[in-house]
Amino acid sequence: MTQQISTNDLENVPFAQRVLLLPHCLRPSQGCPGKMTKQGLDCTGCTRVECAIYQLRAAAAEAGYESKSICVAPGGRLAIRFLIEHQPTNVVAVACDKELEEGLEAIDQMEWEGDKPTVAVVPLLRDGCVDTEVDIALARAVIFSHNGHEEAQSLTT
Repeated sequence: MTQQISTNDLENVPFAQRVLLLPHCLRPSQGCPGKMTKQGLDCTGCTRVECAIYQLRAAAAEAGYESKSICVAPGGRLAIRFLIEHQPTNVVAVACDKELEEGLEAIDQMEWEGDKPTVAVVPLLRDGCVDTEVDIALARAVIFSHNGHEEAQSLTT
């Protein structure tokens, strides 16, 4: 079984060994400049600071995640393909309960070059596949979870 972890367990996983999976349904349905590609939603050049995807991508970049380690996926298949390609030590996954459950099952069944990654999950507050919502503060705390990082320390105690 894939190990789901709390944010306190992330402190020893370097940011460069993590991936961030975000659902494309977090994007605003009206006026999103992102373009869907084979690699997921391409948010290059987006300046919509109110967008949850923008905020969480910015948080991951600030924390030190590699830009190639962030995937905004339209569904589980692309997310799984992304994981196979990147073989991370840790996955920070934001999704609806259904996608999280299916994703965890898929990770358990996959062949890994090394150990299966640990997974930190952030469920959506409101799902429905369009204009969904996530607790931005909680997601940021999980993204930043690292020994000594003030934001994660204050939100995970």
